Amino acid sequence: MDAYHERVYALVLRIPRGRVMTYGSVAAALGAPYDARKIGNIMSVTPSDSRSIPWHRVINAQGGVSTTGRTSPPDLQLRLLEAEGLVFNEKGCCSLRVYAWAPDDGEDAGGELQQGSLF
Repeated sequence: MDAYHERVYALVLRIPRGRVMTYGSVAAALGAPYDARKIGNIMSVTPSDSRSIPWHRVINAQGGVSTTGRTSPPDLQLRLLEAEGLVFNEKGCCSLRVYAWAPDDGEDAGGELQQGSLF
């Protein structure tokens, strides 16, 4: 596993139960805002022996799941999120205003405190 994968997984591990991040917000938090597709690819190859990585908490920018047909059962990601208390509308989307999570201000994606700017 390369260092970028490790950084992605370290951030995803910090997403609290009942909260989500989008592929784009994970990429942006890691300093690579144009890598949303790469984050999706990394989540799709999460090692099966790393069940502790909550891959299901990373969703698309509309607040929906993108794994339908790629998991068994096909609605696995949706079921896991609903079990954590997320509510989805008739279009299969949750409110990002309600459920979105971001690393704390003053903290980078790895959990390290950042020195504030002097300017």
